Amino acid sequence: MPVADTEVAVLIVGAGPVGLTARALLERWGARVLLVEKHGGLSPFPRARLVNVRSMEIYRQLGLAAKITGNAFTPEYGRIRFRDTLHDRDFATAAMVGVNAPVPESPVIGVVTSQDRLEPTLLAAADAHVRFGAELIGLTEEADSVVALLVDHQRGGKTYVRARYVLAADGADSTVRQLLGINTTGPGAMGGFTTVLFDADLNRWCAHQPAGVYFTAHGLFAPLYPERGWAWFTPTPEEAAHADWPELLSRALGQSTGVRTDTLRVEHWVMNAFVAERFRRGRILLTGDAAHAIPIIGGLGMNAGIADVHNLCWKLAGVLHGWAEPSLLETYEMERQPVAHQTLRQAVANTRLMLQVQNRRREQRHISDAIPAHVELPWSDRYFAQLGLVLGVTYRSGAVLTDAPPELSDTTTDYVPTATPGRRMPHLWLTSDRSTLDAFGESFTLLAPDPTHWAQHAPAPWPLHIEPLPKEHTRLCGLRPHGALLIRPDGHIGARWRGRPLSDATLHHALTAITRPTTGSR
Repeated sequence: MPVADTEVAVLIVGAGPVGLTARALLERWGARVLLVEKHGGLSPFPRARLVNVRSMEIYRQLGLAAKITGNAFTPEYGRIRFRDTLHDRDFATAAMVGVNAPVPESPVIGVVTSQDRLEPTLLAAADAHVRFGAELIGLTEEADSVVALLVDHQRGGKTYVRARYVLAADGADSTVRQLLGINTTGPGAMGGFTTVLFDADLNRWCAHQPAGVYFTAHGLFAPLYPERGWAWFTPTPEEAAHADWPELLSRALGQSTGVRTDTLRVEHWVMNAFVAERFRRGRILLTGDAAHAIPIIGGLGMNAGIADVHNLCWKLAGVLHGWAEPSLLETYEMERQPVAHQTLRQAVANTRLMLQVQNRRREQRHISDAIPAHVELPWSDRYFAQLGLVLGVTYRSGAVLTDAPPELSDTTTDYVPTATPGRRMPHLWLTSDRSTLDAFGESFTLLAPDPTHWAQHAPAPWPLHIEPLPKEHTRLCGLRPHGALLIRPDGHIGARWRGRPLSDATLHHALTAITRPTTGSR
């Protein structure tokens, strides 16, 4: 049995947005955390480009939304534009719903930003120790802990870390998933792509028509930061190692434009599309791209990973602090794996929608000398028809006490606010500047039009906050004057009582059932 050099409650593997968000969430819950990252620092590449409205709700709870927004593009960049070349006019355009303008269903707005702008903010959001240059190369599972073997690329040598739980956020090529022998389902690798970061003055074509993404026949162009920089995404050519990337970029922009470019970095990567067959084995849990790799079209991948750890971290904290049984962790896979499959299907659908736009344009150019100025989009005003997936996820597990027949199916298109158990609690204003969503995160929350009776029977040992629900919201929540909603720390409704509780022990029984679910052992 290896002797550990360090002991922690949770070892997080991977310092991308998902791992860094988990670190902040767990620290908020008082868990002793160590995060390890095999690279020497945060990624210098922009990678993920969109922080959607649900992720921004989570960052609002962590007190980070204002800073993230301050480093991001202004809302008018929350749009995609289709052009034959970057310096042509749009032949189609669409807004990113929940990003280009506020939506009534949320107190926040999503943002277009680069991952390398987001990560430093997340890193600074917690004090838990981070070891860069420390690569996990082995795992030993024991009865009450996991021992991780790390190799230190900066100082040399190997160390052992003992953790009660390991949270893997180490990407699509996850070492942890491979060590566990967990297989994946889905298309798998969908091709090689290259990202070229460059500087150029493209204001004459883009400043008056801003966008987060410009789709062209020669690849995808995206502004990197409000003050400067661009990225070009293109399929990786054969013999990429010998490619003249400045020349290829010049051709993609159009050599006749005379634009001078300064190529800064080139990164090759593989677009993956899969969902892991399991999200958990024993005390080791997969999150983010380690659990599900989502194609980039629509900006769903990173945001799904952020939702993963938001679902998981309060459950880990409950087990670590003793007010939840380990069986609660089984609900993580039960709740998040169906969402991962749904997200993957939507990303594939997004890709097909993009291809439809480009194919229609090619058909127009082929059959007509007078090319129409516009292409009719194959979707309506909903950006890729995904707002329902962002805000309308329904969880079904032993950590949700249902009071109504299950919905026939989850929709990824329209979002209809509802207080059905399992759903995200709708955004409703409690005061002029305080949302229902601002009441969650630190504990369970009981929302009640008349909280007096419920407050008399608030049980221990669970962290519980009781909040008056303005009476004008009772009908939307399906409540009568003495009813209540029990909201989990992740903002999803755990239980609903439409009227007066059946007994003084009602709330105690509900919290017991949610935090000690009898889901069976895996």
